[in-house]
Amino acid sequence: MQRTRRTNHTPRLCMAAVALGWALAGSAALAQTPAPPLTLKALFDRAWERQPEAQSAALRRESAQAARSGASSWTAEPAALELQAKTDRPGSNQGNREVEMGVALPLWLPGERARKAALGDAEIKAVESRRLAAQLQLAASVREAWWALQRAQAELGLAQDRLQSAKQLAADVARRFKAGDMARADQTQADGAVAQAEAAVAEALGARDVAQAALAAWGGQEVLPDAAEPEAEALPAAGLPADHPAVADWQDQAEVARRAADLAAVQTRANPELTVAATRGREQSGERYLQSFTVGVRVPLGGGDRARAKEAAARADALDAEVRARVEQDRLAADVAAATARVKATQAQREAMARHAALARDTRGFIGKAFRLGEADWPTRLRVELEAVQAERQLARARIDAAAAVSTLRQALGLLPQ
Repeated sequence: MQRTRRTNHTPRLCMAAVALGWALAGSAALAQTPAPPLTLKALFDRAWERQPEAQSAALRRESAQAARSGASSWTAEPAALELQAKTDRPGSNQGNREVEMGVALPLWLPGERARKAALGDAEIKAVESRRLAAQLQLAASVREAWWALQRAQAELGLAQDRLQSAKQLAADVARRFKAGDMARADQTQADGAVAQAEAAVAEALGARDVAQAALAAWGGQEVLPDAAEPEAEALPAAGLPADHPAVADWQDQAEVARRAADLAAVQTRANPELTVAATRGREQSGERYLQSFTVGVRVPLGGGDRARAKEAAARADALDAEVRARVEQDRLAADVAAATARVKATQAQREAMARHAALARDTRGFIGKAFRLGEADWPTRLRVELEAVQAERQLARARIDAAAAVSTLRQALGLLPQ
């Protein structure tokens, strides 16, 4: 008689269901975790990763380093293997036969090796400065899109606040109209202010969406939070730095051109070649094979006009880059001076607008309370409300302008977003 063993799977199923429930709850919690706020530095990093200069930087650096390593070799060019066979009776093993095997070694011209090494060092430095200049150029576009969205969001917030205030004011007018304290024309005017505020909100929302679309081109898909942190407002040191990326890029390009001209000055002809060969041959069939060694030097003649043209073109490129570096340095110095003056002006304006907005808020509170009690007339209440809204708008603009001015100064000084 066989007994069938029954296994109770209920506890295991319950444990699996509990584990699955905890896993689903954990994944839901992770999905609900809010993403960190987008900062200007994070936006710049996203935009830079998508740029072709960033993706090819490693290969360009590797190419420059490989060119520099070529100056450390013993020969100017890779060695060449030469193989030659000679016979007076093709297709048979009779008669004269000779086989020659040799190596051709291109030699450095006097001073060529050192100047090629200097050119390689200059090219390695130029690759890095070109990358920094591309980053700074990208930072200008990213900063522009960032502050455009900041202004658009500030305008949208103020428009929404104005709409709420207009609705509250219309409610107060409607209450007093029902009580017989105000005329129908006053209520119509209050309702018109609400409609005007709604139109302003729609316009500000459209402008915000346009600015957001422009920012999305750089990788900023999400909307900036209301309290998005701008760049640090600590003023950097005044004066144009000596290592400004835009100036350093042109200076390094000029250095590369000068080194190329120096190299072209010694490359007036092709490289000479040292040839070492071994020959094995016989005169007649049946004779012993004899061996011989050959050492030779091949010296090309001068390059003439081609060498002079190459050197002159390199000198012209060096002069062009030097002039551009000086012009860029003068322009950037003027930009730094203008940006510094704008920072001081916007900070003073921000402080004045803060005091003005505080006074306007106090006045609106006093007049609003008096209007609800019937102690202030409708034109005064409406005028004070509009003045308070305008003061808040000016303060918001002043704050963003002050922060954007610091960002512009950092851009002029060659500093990337931080």
